[in-house]
Amino acid sequence: MKFLSFFCLLVFVGFMNGQEYEKRLYITQNDTLPYRLLLPDNYNPKTSYPLLVFLHGAGERGNDNEKQLIHGSDLYTSDNFRKNYPAIIVFPQCPKNSYWASVQKNKTKKLEKRFNFQKHLKAFRTQKLLELFLYDLEKSYAIDPSKRYLGGLSMGGMGTFELVTRMPNYFAAAFAICGGGNPAWSKTLGKTPFWIFHGDKDNVVSYHFSKRMFRKMKRFNKDTKFTTYKRVNHESWNNTFKESNLFPWIFSFTKTL
Repeated sequence: MKFLSFFCLLVFVGFMNGQEYEKRLYITQNDTLPYRLLLPDNYNPKTSYPLLVFLHGAGERGNDNEKQLIHGSDLYTSDNFRKNYPAIIVFPQCPKNSYWASVQKNKTKKLEKRFNFQKHLKAFRTQKLLELFLYDLEKSYAIDPSKRYLGGLSMGGMGTFELVTRMPNYFAAAFAICGGGNPAWSKTLGKTPFWIFHGDKDNVVSYHFSKRMFRKMKRFNKDTKFTTYKRVNHESWNNTFKESNLFPWIFSFTKTL
């Protein structure tokens, strides 16, 4: 479906763990994308800031513009983060009847066959909506084009692999937690440093998906990293969020323009 996009912001005020995340809506001619926005302290529109976008998991889909903050949002409201990494933080919310990735889900007990990732990516409405959203976001905020970052967990981890594949020259670095993708994308993904995380006892999204991505992606980008959490099930994001080197690693990269 063809998207004719305009940038419309409806602003409310919301709070998460005592810190302010603004409630906003991105509206195109055909779709609405709820999102939460956290600006740096003393935001100055004449100063360019890094952008970090986080894609939530399947359980947080909807249109309440609340649930996408359940996992990880408090990382960015800490005094330490805001002092050391003044950045624009964005949490979009995926529609309930959609998915961050154009993956085919199969009803099977075999974990390694539960998700089928396309080798050749076709047009996909939700990914297109994300692209339009990011481009329009830059028209309204002072974003440093060399410091745009992406991360996600589970469904959002899958969406992270796919969005970077579709926008290979956009992000400076990315991280994917308990997600997956098609190794055929690896050469394209090789333009972007990745840190991949997964629990080896995951019974929702197979550890195999992340492991095979890492093995192929590493051939094209030496900065690709993979962290395995031994005896950890699906909620490996709890481990990832405790990684003291995650943000120093992410923000150490800049994109050559």
